[in-house]
Amino acid sequence: MRTVLIARMDNDGDVLLAGPAIRAVAATDRVVLLVSPSGEQAARLLPGIRDIYVWPCPWTGFDPPAVDRRSVNTLVDALALEHFGAAIVLTSYHQSALPMALVLRMAGIKYIAADSEGYPGALLDLRHHAGPGHEVERALDLVKAAGYSLADGDDGRLRIKDTLPVVDEERYVVVHPGASVPARTASPDHWAATVKALTANGHRVLVTGSASERELTAQVAGSSGIDLGGRTDYRRLAAVLKAAQAVVVGNTGPAHLAAAVQTPVVSLFSPVVPADRWAPWRVPSVVLGDQHAPCRDTRARSCPVPGHPCLDQVTPDEVVVAVRKLIEEVAA
Repeated sequence: MRTVLIARMDNDGDVLLAGPAIRAVAATDRVVLLVSPSGEQAARLLPGIRDIYVWPCPWTGFDPPAVDRRSVNTLVDALALEHFGAAIVLTSYHQSALPMALVLRMAGIKYIAADSEGYPGALLDLRHHAGPGHEVERALDLVKAAGYSLADGDDGRLRIKDTLPVVDEERYVVVHPGASVPARTASPDHWAATVKALTANGHRVLVTGSASERELTAQVAGSSGIDLGGRTDYRRLAAVLKAAQAVVVGNTGPAHLAAAVQTPVVSLFSPVVPADRWAPWRVPSVVLGDQHAPCRDTRARSCPVPGHPCLDQVTPDEVVVAVRKLIEEVAA
């Protein structure tokens, strides 16, 4: 059994989507995972990983650090000490694997596999060409080309370690209004109206968000919902999502965390990235939002269309109907 380094340099949601591919490699070899700080929380919840390296990557994320020669050299030296048998670089369809491949080659790793449309020179031993499909499928296709398959009985769904705290709450629906970029979620007023509509329909609504989103969650919860903004670390958020009847969320990381704990998702999905690549994976879900809006496939961070119509024109009643449909589907 050899030790394989898998690099996935992006946010928590992206790391969760890499989970099935990581398990496929771990079914045969030991896995060490290299992630950015923005993906560390998810990495520590994934099964199948022997160890984790965290490195501030200067070519991914919405606010990457400056290139620092000392930081790069420190990573190269640390990886060289591990004597990895191979490395696999996982990327989104729009990212290049070649900067990381260069770093790994400098660390002395002899076999490196990645998806790459650009000419890799001497950087890759397996230059894979990913086809269309969901991000989970693309990662699985790459590791399959490198010789790895999911273990018998592994259905390829998202999964996290089953070591979550117990949530002692009555039945409820979660609304998670925040997102890493504004274009990927509805406006605060729209979320607040959705919470009111859900509570009027008889649901107990918990509104979740990070400490930096407390003002948002307080506004969205209003007098109808229960504000949990800043009160859940990542493990606690996973536990809250797992115990929910359904989760209403934009196209952002907690949608994938909900899928990883097999909770139905109503996804208010902005088409700035394609839903066929990023929608909730293999979990009961309803995708709402105009997928043919003018912002489609722009990867815009702020909505380029006045009024954010792709999401804000989704009525609260549509969300209520979608939540009811998913709850009934799971109960049937």
